[in-house]
Amino acid sequence: MKFFVDTADTAEIADLAATGMVDGVTTNPSLIKKSGRDIMEVTKEICGLTEGPVSAEVVALDHETMMKEAEVLRKIADNVCIKVPLTIDGLKTCKALTGEGTMVNVTLCFSANQALLAAKAGASFISPFVGRHDDNGLDGMTLIEDIRLIYDNYAFDTEILVASIRHPIHVLESARIGADVATMPPAVIRNLFKHVLTDKGIEGFLKDWADTGQNIG
Repeated sequence: MKFFVDTADTAEIADLAATGMVDGVTTNPSLIKKSGRDIMEVTKEICGLTEGPVSAEVVALDHETMMKEAEVLRKIADNVCIKVPLTIDGLKTCKALTGEGTMVNVTLCFSANQALLAAKAGASFISPFVGRHDDNGLDGMTLIEDIRLIYDNYAFDTEILVASIRHPIHVLESARIGADVATMPPAVIRNLFKHVLTDKGIEGFLKDWADTGQNIG
């Protein structure tokens, strides 16, 4: 399963990329706002930090203007992936862009039927939001299971990009189901490293090493 970082914080992306855990990056208007930077400038910098897809989202609601915005965004770098909402106009834009060889991430997916539509429109990625699904009393991971089953039934090439991930259990369940990508805030990726027994083991090893009075090098 590929790991994407869900942030526009370039310092966080660079730090995590050094671990080899970053296969791509996802951004959205809210993350751009949080960064406090110009969308073109920060997206270009992010594209230089990873060879993987970097999702940059259009903000128009009509197909014609979406295409104009996509034309601007995809000129930033070869690894820009245009993100569009799961609407009729969004899927029209998806179909047009993928037909031209541009990667497209269809976002704000909340049903398996929507995911089926996105795959038929040729989406490179579908982004179901599991955390927001959970917030509304539904099981976000059941949604991932349904999409995986449907995509496998018809051998769709669209990759399942699990979004709105809130904690490591979402990551674990996504991997068990067979999702292609998990996009996570930096804090969630960092939590994947953590385990109390790892910390306890390091503490014990360091104590015993100090007792030897030795140094390496």
